Amino acid sequence: QVQLVESGGGLVQPGGSLRLSCAASGSIFSINAMGWYRQAPGKERESVADTTSGGSTNYADSVKGRFTISRDNAKKTVYLQMNGLKPEDTAVYYCNADITTMSWGSMDYWGKGTLVTVSS
Repeated sequence: QVQLVESGGGLVQPGGSLRLSCAASGSIFSINAMGWYRQAPGKERESVADTTSGGSTNYADSVKGRFTISRDNAKKTVYLQMNGLKPEDTAVYYCNADITTMSWGSMDYWGKGTLVTVSS
C-alpha cells in the first residue's frame, strides 16, 4: 500500500512564505515524477509544479519565480517552497507521484491535500 502524506499548510499573510512537504511510504520500487497540484474553491484542480526523478522541473506560469519544487529521493519526499504568497494562491494543495511497485507497476498516487490560506 502506497501513501502520500502532505504537511506544511496553514494561514499566512500576503507576501509570506510556506514550505509544503509530501512523503511517500509503502512498498515502493521507484518514484518517477512527483508534483504539486492545487484546487481553489469553485475551480478545477491545476498543476502547480512537478519534478522528474532526474531533477528536471516545470512550473505553472502563475507561480514561476515565487515557488520552488525540490525532492529528496532518499527520503522519498518532495517539497514546495512558496514565497511571495498572494491571496490567489489560496487553495488545497495536493501531492501527486508516479510510483512503481512490484504489485501494481507504475501508477499515479495522490495525497489527501493540505490547505493553504493567504489572507491578512
